[in-house]
Formats: sequence, C-alpha cells, structure tokens
Amino acid sequence: MTAPIATRLCRLMCRTIRGMATALPAGLLAAALALPAQATSRIKDVADFEGVRENQLVGYGLVVGLNGTGDDLKTKSVFTRESLIGMLERLGVNARDDDLETQNVAAVMVTANLPPFARQGSEVDVTVSALGDATSLQGGTLLVTPMLGADGEVYVVAQGQITIGGFSAAGAAESILRGVPTSGRIARGGIVEREVPFDIQALSTLNLALRNPDFTTAQRIADAVNESTGRPVAYARDSGTVVLDVGAGGGDAAALLAEIEGLPVEPDQPARVVIDETTGVIVMGENVRINKVAVAQGNLTIRVTETPQVSQPNPFSNTGVTVVVPRTNVEVQEDTDRRLAVVNSGVTLEELVAGLNSLGVSPRDMISILQTIKTAGALQADIVVQ
Repeated sequence: MTAPIATRLCRLMCRTIRGMATALPAGLLAAALALPAQATSRIKDVADFEGVRENQLVGYGLVVGLNGTGDDLKTKSVFTRESLIGMLERLGVNARDDDLETQNVAAVMVTANLPPFARQGSEVDVTVSALGDATSLQGGTLLVTPMLGADGEVYVVAQGQITIGGFSAAGAAESILRGVPTSGRIARGGIVEREVPFDIQALSTLNLALRNPDFTTAQRIADAVNESTGRPVAYARDSGTVVLDVGAGGGDAAALLAEIEGLPVEPDQPARVVIDETTGVIVMGENVRINKVAVAQGNLTIRVTETPQVSQPNPFSNTGVTVVVPRTNVEVQEDTDRRLAVVNSGVTLEELVAGLNSLGVSPRDMISILQTIKTAGALQADIVVQ
C-alpha cells in the first residue's frame, strides 16, 4: 500500500470514529467509558427495610353487567345466588320468592397489596378473579367490596370497571380462547379506608434484611454505609441482617434511609447450581468450580414396536376362529462414538458450560452429569433441585 492511499484511509477512519462518537448520546457515551470493573447493585435492590413492607388484602364480591357469561345461579353456583339475594335485600328488594336465572352476575375473589405508608383516600390496584363457573368477566363491574387484612379489619374498599387481558369466542363447532378472561384488574379501583400504624421516626434502630443472606454481602453493606456517612452507623448482626443506628446517623430515620438506599455494593453469592427437573432448566452461579474430572456420556435407546396381525380361518370353515397374533420387535441402540472428555480443575463457568456442550448432551443429560460430578466430590457448589 502506498503512502498517499494509507494516509487517505487513515483520515477516513478517523472521521468515521469521530462521527460515531458524535452520534452517541452524551450520557450513553459517558456510561460506556465508565463501566465498572465489577457488577454492583444498590442497597435498596438487595435488602428490605424493616417495617417498610406491603400487606396483603382479600375480599369477596359480586360482578354485574356480564353478557350472559356469569355464574349459573339455578343449578351450580349456589353461593352466588345467596350472595345476590342478600345484596338485594340490603337494598330493600325482596328476591327470595323469585326464580333467579340471570347469568349476568359472577362471584369473585378480590385481592390487592396495601403499599407501605398508604394514607386514607389513597388508591390501589386490585385484581378480580372468578370464583364460580363464569366463563368471562369482560364488561363486568365490581360492586362495593370490603377488603380485609390478616387481622380481619377492613383496610380497602374496591369497586369499578374490570379490565381483562383475554377473550373467548365460541360457535357450534369451534371455540377460541386467548389469555385468561376469568381474571382481570381494576386500575386504582381500591380506596384506602384504614391506615397501618407504623411510625418509622420512633425507631432508634433500623434493620436491613438481605434478600439473599450472605455474610460477605452484609459486611459490604455495613462498610458502604459507614464510609458514606463518615460515622459508625451500621454493623452486620448476622448473614441476613444489617443494623442501622438512627441516633448515630443524625436521628432522622427517613433521611438516613434516603442517604444510604442508593449506595452501590457488590453482592456476593455462594457457589450454587439450581436444577428444575420439571422443565430441564439449569442455572449456575459464576463461582461454580470443579476439580479435574473425566466425563463420558452415552445414549441408550430401547425401541419396542408392536405390529399385531389378524389370523382368520379359511373361507367356509366351521371350526376356525379369528384371532389377533401379537408381533413384537425390540431394538436396542447404544451410541459407541462417545469418548471421555477431560474437564480441568478450577475452570470458570463459561469453560464448564463449553466443556459440557462439547459432549453434545441435552439439558436433562447435563442434570445427571452435574449430579454425578457432585457425588464424586469434584463439584465445589451446592446443587438445589426444585
């Protein structure tokens, strides 16, 4: 390549690189240049603050306005019929002597999560699920439904138009079902009537509960908090709890939590292999290591084929009978081209997966291989089978 051509090519490449850098957003370019060497997470993403939690609520109600897709009040859904009669009687309507055959009503269970520090008048989302034999809640309206907590008190009252994410249509010879039309949601359909008493400012200490307990992670959180505040505010009580001294942090619990919840920490995790035998899914952590082993895997296939034959007597025979004669063919096939594969000691997760994939094994065969390596004492990780 001559010098002028090389010079022009270099200039063209420089202009292309400058154009790419100019086209990138400034924030994205800065983030790409400042990628951390290790993956970090915020404290609020790896731990929960004591007392700052949701509360589960449940209620029983009626949905009206269905287009003939509700419960069968006459033969099956007796509880829906009694609930409808009781509601009408509370409204001053005597329906006990009438033959209720409407299919526009459905009994439902209503569930919701009450957020922490929810005040009276706040609105929450609720989920509505059919309880009887209703085929769809599309177009239905939930009537006023009190929602109870674990203590039996009413915390939320729900009502509103139901939105479902599926539909069903049926004809004489074919039907179509998409999603779950018997379950839906009401956005902001519940109004908080009772508050959960909890005063965070009255606490002298706060506990951080780690979602994945680990001594290393707990100590890293405590070190990050102490380094950020400049005072010995936190210490690790055990592998799942980090204690915060609100008094040493200035006495304002909310301000202390706001200051530390965004601090970056690098969570640690034990070497673990999680196996779901139902679906054949295998998940391995990055710290999984094995000692040097040799692995061989062979497939054994046994095929049994039944081809019964019918034996009939000769025409116009008075003594013979028609019988079925079984014919069974058994074939055994074993792969003979499988060889031992050596997996070296201390390999990384990527090398372990590549070595197992090189054997050409399926995920279910890989489950057996991992369990066998663990039995041999060469897998330095815990195996969790779900």
